[in-house]
Amino acid sequence: MGYIETSDAHYILLLQRTLKVLHLSDMKESGITTVDAYIASFPREVRMMLESLRQTITSVAKHGEETIKYGIPTIVLGGHNLVHFAAYKHHIGFYPSPSGIVAFKKEFSKYKTSKGAVQFPLNDPLPLTLVTKVVKMRIKENQALTKKQPSSK
Repeated sequence: MGYIETSDAHYILLLQRTLKVLHLSDMKESGITTVDAYIASFPREVRMMLESLRQTITSVAKHGEETIKYGIPTIVLGGHNLVHFAAYKHHIGFYPSPSGIVAFKKEFSKYKTSKGAVQFPLNDPLPLTLVTKVVKMRIKENQALTKKQPSSK
């Protein structure tokens, strides 16, 4: 079993509750099991934004694995969730964990945020340079978690 800090467990619970409220946890039941299928399920303009965000994240997290968790695209690195992202009616949600929001509080101040999420309005360009910085910070955090994880030998 993987190592999860208390704050991470709280963040995961918050993410699950948010997705249930937004009815996005039904994505799995709808047959969407890949990031490609998730992105393809949106209108062209939103698909372009999601692909741009995906490309930005994966260009930094070169060894990350794409999957669907909690009904949304997730990048996993070193056995730990790195970031999640999703599309909604009026925004793109980016979930870099609470630490990602706190570390870039000033930069995220122009956006709506919560404990572990930020909302990028669909009618604004995505702040891809900022996303790159956040993903780099999260990679360092995940590497530290992996080093802390007890050996299974």
